[in-house]
Amino acid sequence: MGSRKKQMAEAIKAEKKQVAFAKLNNCPTSPRKMRLVADLVRGEKAEKALQILRFSQKEASRRLEKLVMSAIANWQAKNEDADVEEAKLFIKEIRVDGGSMLKRLRPAPQGRAHRIRKRSNHVTVIVDAINKTQS
Repeated sequence: MGSRKKQMAEAIKAEKKQVAFAKLNNCPTSPRKMRLVADLVRGEKAEKALQILRFSQKEASRRLEKLVMSAIANWQAKNEDADVEEAKLFIKEIRVDGGSMLKRLRPAPQGRAHRIRKRSNHVTVIVDAINKTQS
């Protein structure tokens, strides 16, 4: 590996250590349904996002609420001296990617079979503070 490439990789690695995030892999919900809920909270403050998810009727909102709470806890672990209320956390980025697919067969008329695709997704939530303290 070249020296510039190694320096860039180390810079990216150091930058990722400062970011608080949480991941949910292989969630058994289709990505389309999860994106509907994720779009509701993208860019919102953390407290408001939790309220939106708590009162949403969608099944995906329960899983996403738990994930946002995990991301907030991860932020707290990285910034032990900072207070969550004073930091004014917000959802910086939320990404929903397609996961693996279970392929099943469903009986159809006249001896045929239809393929059923049971989709899953991967969700990544990145949380950041609005008023960052410069050190």
